[in-house]
Amino acid sequence: MDDGYTVLQEAPRSQARSAGRRGRRRAGRGRTLAPRYWRRRLVALAIFVGLVFVAGRTVLAGPAHTSARAPVGPGSHYLARIATLAGSGKGSLAAMEISAQNQAIDATMQRTPFVRVAGSQHREIALTFDDGPGPYTPQILAVLRREHVPATFFQIGILQRYFHVSTTAIVAAGDVIGDHTEAHAPMSRLSAALQRQQLLQDAAVITQFGASFPRLFRPPYGLFNQTTLALLRRYHMLMVLWTVDTSDYRRPGVRAIVRTALSGARPGAIILMHDAGGNRSETVAALPQIIAGLRARGYQLVTVPRLLLDNPAPAHQNLGALAPGGG
Repeated sequence: MDDGYTVLQEAPRSQARSAGRRGRRRAGRGRTLAPRYWRRRLVALAIFVGLVFVAGRTVLAGPAHTSARAPVGPGSHYLARIATLAGSGKGSLAAMEISAQNQAIDATMQRTPFVRVAGSQHREIALTFDDGPGPYTPQILAVLRREHVPATFFQIGILQRYFHVSTTAIVAAGDVIGDHTEAHAPMSRLSAALQRQQLLQDAAVITQFGASFPRLFRPPYGLFNQTTLALLRRYHMLMVLWTVDTSDYRRPGVRAIVRTALSGARPGAIILMHDAGGNRSETVAALPQIIAGLRARGYQLVTVPRLLLDNPAPAHQNLGALAPGGG
């Protein structure tokens, strides 16, 4: 059966036009938290403003007076607005960020049904991890948290029954979870009904543990066909491939993984690694060096949706440079 590469190289423009419908499912439906940096700054700002407001009222009012009603005034409304912005609900900066990222995904789908590299407007790169959750996922998360790095995880449904605690932790950290099928299935070798089953069963189980319905999909082994793309259009999901495959699943050694990741770095790049699917101790050891190396080159590390928001992906995505086997 067709593996997707030949078909898409022959007609990328027609596929890009057919992928133009906007996504109806929004990432804000699941459990979401504000990005950690904005949240900390806004909470600190709210506390500071509150202290200033209280101190000002004390100085201006003179002796304290007992009142059964809480003070209501411009200052109270201002503090309420700060609290709303610092939260994670409607009207918060977190909700606005999620909405903007969803719009970026929709805009990308209007130009191309798949993306392997974003634009080069900013010096940003996305780290992605496939095949989880698994026994090494907590160690990957620990490194990311220590280094204050967001990431995107493409997860397999059947592993949730054993390692769903990591999925909850990923959601709580504000990272992004994408669909990687229910059982790491080679999509282009399946019927339309089985492909649909692989997509939706994975999406359903991911949402059970706090994630939103996934807007992103990565095909296992990089295998897909026109049926896959039609299903993704139907469910408003963008296929995310990769710019750099570290081949960490082959366990080539820590130095080789680091060298591959850094040598392929470029603005808008999407780097592929794995947090499960086998022994990932080399990936865990390589990750801090990859982060340090990218930062030394002036790159900021972001999630895939943020990458697309800041660096709109070009319509032409060169699949000829994408070797099958990763993912």
